[in-house]
Amino acid sequence: MAVYEDLKDKVVLITGGAGGIGAAAAAAFLAQGSKVALVDIAADALAGVAATLDAPEGQLLTITADVSQEDDVAAYVAATLQAFGTIDVFFNNAGIEGKVAPIVEQDMADVDRVFSINIRGTYMGLKHVLPVMYAKGTGSVINTSSVGGLVAGPGLGVTPYVTSKFAITGLTRLASNESAPYGVRVNSVHPSPVNTQMMRRLEEGFAPGHGEEAQAGIAAGIPLGRYAEASDIADAVVFLASDASRFITGDQLRVDGGELS
Repeated sequence: MAVYEDLKDKVVLITGGAGGIGAAAAAAFLAQGSKVALVDIAADALAGVAATLDAPEGQLLTITADVSQEDDVAAYVAATLQAFGTIDVFFNNAGIEGKVAPIVEQDMADVDRVFSINIRGTYMGLKHVLPVMYAKGTGSVINTSSVGGLVAGPGLGVTPYVTSKFAITGLTRLASNESAPYGVRVNSVHPSPVNTQMMRRLEEGFAPGHGEEAQAGIAAGIPLGRYAEASDIADAVVFLASDASRFITGDQLRVDGGELS
């Protein structure tokens, strides 16, 4: 992994910290010498991730919060500021996949849950973090979208998820325009399938009882011939957080092994 000296001692706030990508991003930023605030609703899973991280004393903060609730969002921002004094980088990453089912078979309670976490949670994260960055005149935000936030795909039955990821793509573009006059950059990352538990659930949803076959078929459609690893996404996020990307904002960075080429 590249080393970005400007990230040393920077404060990085990560949501979805107990998931594969969030955990990999935390490890990558800690390796850069950053201070990391790691947020997730699953307290036990979050503690488990924290136990695996090589974090010097005082460099890692874990916060249990529901990103779909504004009071919780305000609280995780306040806790980060109390512990570290500022926020330099915001990896706005929390998200869920929802159920695999056609539109007409989706339960609206499940649809609302996907939208509440993926869209509302991402939006409220921006609402509460951006003022911190605006006040200091600098900052980098990276929102997690998906290749499913750029193309609709072949109708695999994850319409709520894809809809939410398209929303994040549009939100990123608008937020980048609003934030640029304050010296704050806002970009999004768009992974192809990543080798995480989310994909294990999706594979089983696509082909019940034949998840491994589904995985092989999906991987075959990626020119590089494999799923991304969580570390592949984390490396891209670290780049977008660093000064190496200082003139990049409003971008949709595909980390997809050539899937959309």
